[in-house]
Amino acid sequence: MPQPLIHFWSQGDAVMHCTAIVLAFLSVTCWYVMLDKFIAHLRYRKFEAQALSAFWNADALPVALAALRRTDRSGAFFELAEAGTLAAQALKSGRGLAAGIDANEFIKQSMRQAMLQSQARMERGLTFLASVGATAPFIGLFGTVWGIYHALLALSGATQVVLEKVAGPVGEALIMTAAGLFVAIPAVLAYNALVRGNRLQLAKLDGFAHSLHAYLSAGIKPYTPAPAQDCARVSGALCAAQA
Repeated sequence: MPQPLIHFWSQGDAVMHCTAIVLAFLSVTCWYVMLDKFIAHLRYRKFEAQALSAFWNADALPVALAALRRTDRSGAFFELAEAGTLAAQALKSGRGLAAGIDANEFIKQSMRQAMLQSQARMERGLTFLASVGATAPFIGLFGTVWGIYHALLALSGATQVVLEKVAGPVGEALIMTAAGLFVAIPAVLAYNALVRGNRLQLAKLDGFAHSLHAYLSAGIKPYTPAPAQDCARVSGALCAAQA
């Protein structure tokens, strides 16, 4: 531990120690949530196009679901496709609660429930980041005020105000303000970035839901470009034919 922090810890009382421990706990937890969310977002973006391509280029719906389950790292697209497929199968069977219900509305409601579950999973941990970003500066400010209060108490019985007696305690108290900002600023920046990433992810999920609804209700399959290796193979065949 650096010497200034050792000196700060030795001069502080129980309230200052508790405040520093709370800020340290919030900082460690925030960084864990941030790294976990950012790694998950990078993984989803890397395999998302591959998962959708594997689904739409499959020959049959069961094969498409199996391919989506293998390649969808987020699980959101697979859960949406599975919910829509099960709803369509229930309508075809004509049994259970789906009997006599409008087909389009039933499939839409089933997929909407899956999207809400995926949205709740994406937003898990964001409330904590927002709360830390809003409260950490005030926790640090409380530590600063408490430190300055003790510095003034130490000078209350002195006949002369000596700068050396004030500068040290006040400087140590201001460390708490810096600690609060150190915890709050990354939490706020990460919260904004993750909210934007979730919004983009939900927009893509909503587009997939519309395409899937059209496919399950009317048999309309959207155009999707073939994977890169298939495109290369098709281009090679065309070049060979032209030669």
